[in-house]
Amino acid sequence: MTHAQQAPEGRIDYAETLDFPTKRLILIGTLLGLFLSALDQTIVSTALPRITQELDGLSLYSWVTTAYLLASTAMVPIYGKLSDIYGRKPVLMFGIVVFLIGSALCGMAGEPFLNNVFGSGMMQLVVFRALQGLGAAALTSVAFAIIADIFAPAERGKYQGLFGAVFGLSSVIGPLLGGFLTDNISWRWVFYVNLPIGLVALAFIFTKMPRLASGLKPKIDYLGALLIIVFSVPLLLALTFGADGTYAWTSPVVLGMFALSAAALGLFLFVESRHESPILPLSLFRNPTFAWGVLARFFIGAAFLGAILFLSLYLVNVQGVSATAAGTATIPLTMGLIAGAIGSGQLASRLGYYKTMIIIGLLLMMGGFGLLSTLNADTPYLQVVLYMVVLGLGLGPALPLYNLAIQNAVKPWEIGVATSSGQFFQQFGSVIGTAVFGAILTATLPGQIDRQLEPVRADAPPALRAQLESMSSSAPQGGGEGSPSVAFDAAAAKQSAGQAIEEGFSGLRAAVTDAVNTGNVAAVQAVAASPQVPAALGEQLRAITAPAIATPQGREAVIAGVTQGLDAAQAEAVKQSDTTLDRVGRAFKEAFATTVSRIYLVSILVAFLALLASLPMPNLRLPRKGEGKGEPGGLASLEG
Repeated sequence: MTHAQQAPEGRIDYAETLDFPTKRLILIGTLLGLFLSALDQTIVSTALPRITQELDGLSLYSWVTTAYLLASTAMVPIYGKLSDIYGRKPVLMFGIVVFLIGSALCGMAGEPFLNNVFGSGMMQLVVFRALQGLGAAALTSVAFAIIADIFAPAERGKYQGLFGAVFGLSSVIGPLLGGFLTDNISWRWVFYVNLPIGLVALAFIFTKMPRLASGLKPKIDYLGALLIIVFSVPLLLALTFGADGTYAWTSPVVLGMFALSAAALGLFLFVESRHESPILPLSLFRNPTFAWGVLARFFIGAAFLGAILFLSLYLVNVQGVSATAAGTATIPLTMGLIAGAIGSGQLASRLGYYKTMIIIGLLLMMGGFGLLSTLNADTPYLQVVLYMVVLGLGLGPALPLYNLAIQNAVKPWEIGVATSSGQFFQQFGSVIGTAVFGAILTATLPGQIDRQLEPVRADAPPALRAQLESMSSSAPQGGGEGSPSVAFDAAAAKQSAGQAIEEGFSGLRAAVTDAVNTGNVAAVQAVAASPQVPAALGEQLRAITAPAIATPQGREAVIAGVTQGLDAAQAEAVKQSDTTLDRVGRAFKEAFATTVSRIYLVSILVAFLALLASLPMPNLRLPRKGEGKGEPGGLASLEG
């Protein structure tokens, strides 16, 4: 047996040595830490509109999320390797402390005592969110590895399911709590609320968690760590800039970032193949479970974020859910996800195998996307709820079972780097999926709006026709982060059009009254010739004779008759306008529904690619406590 295959000297098997009460306390502290990270991704989005307003930072709106994503994604594999070298406890505690410092600073962004450090209040928030992301990466990468340290493989499934459920639960609690704190206390408490939860988590981890060290000697791959950041950050920035339209995909900025990222990747692979303790051991990719598992997680990351993001877009723009409530409108999907995550984890622990449930989950995911691809403007909300539940049940097993498979297939002292690598690939998939789906939205939606508006324009009153001509160009572009904007608010448009019609007819009444009161038929005929005068009213004015307006009584009678005609014409104009705007609203709904359904057609393909990547994965048996001592994970129990 080679040195690489032997367990490091002094390695402790914590699954065997720790008693269950201690494991339970460690689990509580780790779950609280993971909940911090998961909650932060959902609670902030609800408060962002208020934050942007108070800090006057609309131009930096998307960067509040982007900075967090860049920092957390780039650091995930680095923390995983560090936790293998130094132990889970110090890395996890470091991550929580950094995250809490970042949270406190985010809550103080824009306060006078910061003396404009980093510039405006919004820029301060962006910088402090990046600091939060640096800490959050440790929470997400190390938490899943801790489960593998303290539980035998056959026991891990039910606890991995709990960890997957934390993400689902946070997507329900986050928007509700964020909205409550923002509306009733202050948006700053969206960040301050992390402090008590984090301190409790720290207390549990500090007092009850052992070091959880793998026994590896500390040989840090500094160049590899730097190169993975140089590879990750430019690639994520290029995808973000291209997807949200900041720069064109073919612009020198985006192409330059892609080139820098590709060069860093090539150099990273060269360095990692020669370092004795690499950040990401390339030998892991010779392990079929790891190689196919991280590829499948890449595709699932793309499908998962697309499901949430574009389902919210559909609910807002077609079902009429408010933008604020869009986060909670996906609760049925979340409930399905939690049920799928916990249920699959429990079954894996009972049966001792996981691959069948992975395949069933992916087939359910494809079925859920297939159902969602049938969405149209008339799909009943309860039917959408059913589709969401099916998709959630399919997505749920992906969260715990791929972690379980990867951890079971690698050596125990490689669990940290293997787990964090899976998380890294999944987050990268999310970014690339957002860019691809956003590009589909941008390319498809304007054409759909034009197609749906064409018959409406043909029948629209002249006063509205010019306005309708420019509507497709004002359609929302991209599918980036944040609450989706409503494409067309029919009620607001009707109110605005009604006011414009009332003002127009008020001016017309004044003009007709002034002309009649002059007693001059020529003045009346001049008004009748105006293009703003409705045809019926123009005929009525042209029929007025000089004798009819020669006396005050005659003029009064004529004005009364004309006013009656104006009232009827105004009522008809409002009716026509309302009918046209209802049709415009319907056209936008159909355009959005068609576009989102096509995105879900592509999502079926993405889920199918995840299925194809999962099929070659070996189906390793999950050893129970006391089994397989000295064996590297579950490799010795490969099922034929």
